[in-house]
Amino acid sequence: MSNRARKAHSDAELELYRGILEEPTEYKDAFTWTTVLGAIFCGTLMLPGAIYLGLINGGGLGAAPWVTLIIFSEVSRRAMKNLNRQEAVLLLHVAGSMMAAQTGVFAGFVYKAYLVNSDPVMSAGLAGQFPTWWAPPADSLAIAERTFLHRDWLLPFLIFGLTTWLLGFIKRYTLGYALFRLTSDFERLPFPFAPISAQGSMAIAEAHDKKNAWKWRAFSSGTMIGLGFGIFYVGLPVISGAFLAKPMMIFPIPWYDMTTATEAILPAVPTGIVWHLSLIITGMIIPWRAIQGTGLAILLTFVLNPILVKTGVLTTWQPGMGTVDTGISNNIDFYFSFGIGCAMGIAVISLCQTGKAMWSNIREQHKRRRELVGDRHDVWAVPPGRGDWSLKLCIVGYFLAATAMCSLCKWLVPDFPVIFLVFFAFIFTPVLSYINARMIAVNGQHVDIPFIKEGAILLSGTQGLNVWLAPFPEENFGAMAQSFRVNELTGTKFTSLIKLDLFRMPLTILLGFIFWSFIWYSSEIPSSTFPFTEIMWDQRVKGALIMWSATTGDGLVETMFDKAFKPGLIGIGTFFTCSMFLILQRFGAPIMFVYGFVRGIGHSCHGFILEIIGALIARFYLQKKYGRSNLLRVLPVVMAGYLVGEGLVGMACVAVTLISKAISGLPL
Repeated sequence: MSNRARKAHSDAELELYRGILEEPTEYKDAFTWTTVLGAIFCGTLMLPGAIYLGLINGGGLGAAPWVTLIIFSEVSRRAMKNLNRQEAVLLLHVAGSMMAAQTGVFAGFVYKAYLVNSDPVMSAGLAGQFPTWWAPPADSLAIAERTFLHRDWLLPFLIFGLTTWLLGFIKRYTLGYALFRLTSDFERLPFPFAPISAQGSMAIAEAHDKKNAWKWRAFSSGTMIGLGFGIFYVGLPVISGAFLAKPMMIFPIPWYDMTTATEAILPAVPTGIVWHLSLIITGMIIPWRAIQGTGLAILLTFVLNPILVKTGVLTTWQPGMGTVDTGISNNIDFYFSFGIGCAMGIAVISLCQTGKAMWSNIREQHKRRRELVGDRHDVWAVPPGRGDWSLKLCIVGYFLAATAMCSLCKWLVPDFPVIFLVFFAFIFTPVLSYINARMIAVNGQHVDIPFIKEGAILLSGTQGLNVWLAPFPEENFGAMAQSFRVNELTGTKFTSLIKLDLFRMPLTILLGFIFWSFIWYSSEIPSSTFPFTEIMWDQRVKGALIMWSATTGDGLVETMFDKAFKPGLIGIGTFFTCSMFLILQRFGAPIMFVYGFVRGIGHSCHGFILEIIGALIARFYLQKKYGRSNLLRVLPVVMAGYLVGEGLVGMACVAVTLISKAISGLPL
């Protein structure tokens, strides 16, 4: 296959996913009274249940945004005013944003109040060493009386509740927007999962339109599937857990672990399966080449891990370890450093491809513009109609916000070297965000490079707890690219997002303060009332202490980072990824195959098995019966409906649980 033929094949694959929805020619401002009322409705009525459910089992009300959208759509229809697609997608966005208070600033404050007095902290001899800008002193009345209405919370709130949000807001709409322009406008990447939210909201908004009636039917079908499966997957454990000492489960949560059963033939290979139906639908949507790459990576992991055990590379793993312990031990011995190398390889590939694509795009547009209007051409031109803003403004805005974040961190931790802050703010964060934006744009997945922050702290030689607790300029804004893509597909002006965030943030703070204050004051957290926090918060503190001990101990204990960081393996991972890409490119394989491979290498097969099954069903049955393009238009709508159905079951279960708790607390 010639280079031109391979490029045409790859471009056709990308354009197929970009063409699932036609890009609109008209864009509207969707920040209206409807979206304002939707934010208030979701935050007031659904946020308390989401907080409570999260404390009980670590979950939340994933269907809350969709339920809000459905209710407002029906109310608007009864009022003889149909909800347009722009209002629908923004309503879905604001409802989801309101639910962020479930794990927002006040959730963090409750955790901090527990941590400073926790048994692991006491045992480590760190009591009284936490700075007052991070949490009140351990003997503060703010903690003893479980209240936020105390002056000891003022400085933590100003730093972590206001300053960091404002700087993060600026960086989201500067760097995040620039990543969208780069991956969508310049590279024309597919964003295969962007139509899920877009078509789901459009299905509800256009339910009255006979031409688009198929969207509502697909959405309703997905909802019924979600309801049926959710009864057994979510409903049975939550309801039985409200009345029994141990909840009943047909499908083990979070997975069925087979690692100990297969260790005789697959040593050091975490095996099992996540019994979640949404993974099958996900596999039907993910590009086929990406699924192929993931399948090959899983098979290679099955072969590679036993070899690494026999050759003495995976020495931490021991027989009898389950999935979690096996994964941790393998990361320490091999996959942590190898994974960093693979991510660096992806970064090199992505940057080279982006530079090539941008250069070709600029040359082509320059040539076309010169033929029409002469030799003038502005590569910084703002696209008309969408509500875009200047890329030059993005550069200036991000620079100022990142500089302010570095200054804040330096003020809180004076001993920490500025060079590390500059590296994370101006090199690591943009590169990591771009890698994630590109991964999301290609196969809907994200990549992370773990322990980079921890490594920088250890290399800096800074001592004490403050360096671990300060707001570090290590962030990832890759997901913002897809958010802009969803708004583009629905014809929603980008300025609507800015107006919405500026409105909902004060509301989120207010409602988060009210509901978290009530729940925290009513019951101690963690406690037997909230079993998830009772187990997981203790484990979370112990995990954090492993790294904190590196700068608070006597320096004689080898840290987890010391064991896991192997520069040689990083180099091997980078070389392996780049070489594999060049080889696959030589034989005409698309880049999505490479991304799928990196996504699966070294990971457990638990979440991928059903994805692969779904991809096989779609590839060899559904696509032949309904056609590939038609299937890719319908499946995102079905997926959106499924999430609603399963989420509705979760909401009903929360209601039953809250009622049972209220009744059990009444006097006889």
